[in-house]
Amino acid sequence: MSDQTNRNVALPRQQIKKLAGGGGAASALASRESWTPPPLTRIEDTGLNQLTISDLVLKVLYLGGVMAGHEVAEIVKLPYTGVLDTAFEFLKKEKFVEVRGAGGFGEAGWQYIISSKGSEKAREAMERTQYAGPAPVPLNDYVFAMKAQNRERLQVQEADLRPALQKLVMADEMLGRIGPAINSGSSIFLYGPPGNGKTTIAEVIGSLILGDDLWIPYAIDVDGQVIRVFDDVNHVLSDKGGSVKQSTGVVSDPRWLRIKRPMIMVGGELTLAGLDLVYDDINKYYEAPFQVKSNGGMFLIDDFGRQQVRPRDLLNRWIVPLEKRVDFLTLATGRKIEMPFFVLIVFSTNLDPRELVDEAFLRRIRHKIEVTNPSFDDFREIFKRVCYAKGVEYDDQALAYLLKEWYINHDRPLRNVHPRDIIAQLLDIASYMGQKPALTKELLDRAASAYFVKL
Repeated sequence: MSDQTNRNVALPRQQIKKLAGGGGAASALASRESWTPPPLTRIEDTGLNQLTISDLVLKVLYLGGVMAGHEVAEIVKLPYTGVLDTAFEFLKKEKFVEVRGAGGFGEAGWQYIISSKGSEKAREAMERTQYAGPAPVPLNDYVFAMKAQNRERLQVQEADLRPALQKLVMADEMLGRIGPAINSGSSIFLYGPPGNGKTTIAEVIGSLILGDDLWIPYAIDVDGQVIRVFDDVNHVLSDKGGSVKQSTGVVSDPRWLRIKRPMIMVGGELTLAGLDLVYDDINKYYEAPFQVKSNGGMFLIDDFGRQQVRPRDLLNRWIVPLEKRVDFLTLATGRKIEMPFFVLIVFSTNLDPRELVDEAFLRRIRHKIEVTNPSFDDFREIFKRVCYAKGVEYDDQALAYLLKEWYINHDRPLRNVHPRDIIAQLLDIASYMGQKPALTKELLDRAASAYFVKL
């Protein structure tokens, strides 16, 4: 059995022993915040072999020219002492690199330059993959870390939910449906007419489940294949910083970042191909799909039913992950790999669910929540809040006029978003006319006429 395999098997046991302390592994892993990346003091701690790290260093030097050891360490996110110093000793011995000079930081300040022999070796390595960034972590390490950080399912109660939704006008019945849906940690189907706040509700749900932070790696190694996980579009760095100093003073593994739990939203651009590993034919490494980048957080599929793939095919893709908490991804070689699936999937649509999928598929979605049109009382409350927020004096009689002339007379349904949009139109018109914004019949009529489309 190789050193790589030994490492992959042994790490979880070492971690459990470390986490358990005197209270046992189960109690230590109960908290979602209990796991932190262990420190690296030698190459063996990385889970990567010396050749893999040496090839990565050669590629960085090949692309960067003359560089100090600490500069290489910053790029590959590995400590110089104990890890890269060993790799550089090997590279010097094999005459792949040369020391050009010193920079004042001890050995880490030595200036390295790649030799002609090293350049040839670097080109060979780049034929396999041109990835030359932070060193990846082994897949087994990633799987263990995700399980350790997601063992405890977040539970919310009414006392937690009400403050989070206080900005929204919502009936108690709706609150009673959203809470259990969050606690399921599985899947939610939001449906109903457009403009009633489905996306806003999903975002609030996300803010509730994303309370604590999450450690994720820059990239994952699968038998020499690199899968890039972190990207600064979908991931937000934690306010707490990206490293933890151990009791010994050693800093945690810098290949891991501490981020806010992700909330990723996609719409009509989603395809089935986007839910599997995306292989870059030029750079020869993979980009993790949305659900992997969402691990530990929420994945919102907005405008469900308008994707470039049949809704049934899309739901079929989620059957195994939703039931087993495991996703299967395919490498370019055809090999299947298992990925943990700790994601709250939220489907949001304004289409009739019966037109999208059959009853058998809907049964697999744990919670179905209809987001209906507001009542007249709810509409009035929303309108009052918008007026207050925009500095427009509210008038009951003006709202009654708007409702009669532009809703009742036209048999037009109420929408939660209408007050915001109509007041925005009114402010634009008043500004153009040089008038003080007010709920006058003239401004209301002009605002509604500009907003509503005659069908």
